[in-house]
Amino acid sequence: MTIQEIQQEILRMKKEQNVCILAHAYQGQEILEVADYMGDSYGLSVQASKSDASGVIMCGVRFMAETCKILSPMKRVWLANPQAGCPMAEQMSLEELRRLKEEHPGYAVVAYINTTSELKTECDVCVTSSSAEKICRALEQDKILFIPDPNLGSYVADRIPEKEFAFYRGGCPRHLVVTPQDVERAKEKHPDALVLVHPECRKEVVQLADYVGSTTGIMDFARKSQSQEFIIGTENSIVEHLQFECPDKQFYPLAVQLTCMNMKVTTLMDIYHCLKGNGGEEIVLPQNIMDGAGKCIHRMVELGG
Repeated sequence: MTIQEIQQEILRMKKEQNVCILAHAYQGQEILEVADYMGDSYGLSVQASKSDASGVIMCGVRFMAETCKILSPMKRVWLANPQAGCPMAEQMSLEELRRLKEEHPGYAVVAYINTTSELKTECDVCVTSSSAEKICRALEQDKILFIPDPNLGSYVADRIPEKEFAFYRGGCPRHLVVTPQDVERAKEKHPDALVLVHPECRKEVVQLADYVGSTTGIMDFARKSQSQEFIIGTENSIVEHLQFECPDKQFYPLAVQLTCMNMKVTTLMDIYHCLKGNGGEEIVLPQNIMDGAGKCIHRMVELGG
């Protein structure tokens, strides 16, 4: 079968089965073309909850599928490739979190959405990269334990100096490897390009950027900007997607190492087999996880996230 033939069969089957397909922005173009919604992890889960579809296939990583299930408890939710996990979401254990909470009594525990549902049950509220500052400002507590990404946490802390922050020594392995030297080299090659980076990057990289924002924030900025050249400091799939969307503009990867292999394990055939009933993994969470993580997520919504 050709890629187009597989895509046509997927489109036919998802319509017959009343299934919507969610594609995180780090997925390949061939997957985005069969998806009903493309975007950031939390935004995708919200879209799925509003959909009339009875089933959802998440083309992303495990914590995203779990969030989707929590927000759509009556829908069947599948992770297209069961091996697709997020190293940052899975790097912290429940025991480590409990120890940190004991070491920081009185701190509000704020979880980045990129955490397991199990961890969210022990947190007060979760945040996205775009809502983190707003949510942390809105919390009545002036001491915040931010997990698991210290880079995003530090980015927020710098903007709320009146609050005290504590962090876990984690982070995204992909964004962590980008250095100021990478930015300097990219700027030397493309002196007229604006540098757009994700706040999961190191502070010294963020400080060199022209724009800092979430994945969808970066894409929106590039679409609307009057500038014609951009250096993209997040997962390299975004470079390709923007090239397709804005053919009259130029997009360059900040660093070749900004490629998430965990996202790349999901293929078009994974979706095909999932719809055929012989692939993917249906997400089933214990009720205590559904309730505990759901409380953490819904608190974010209450605070304006």
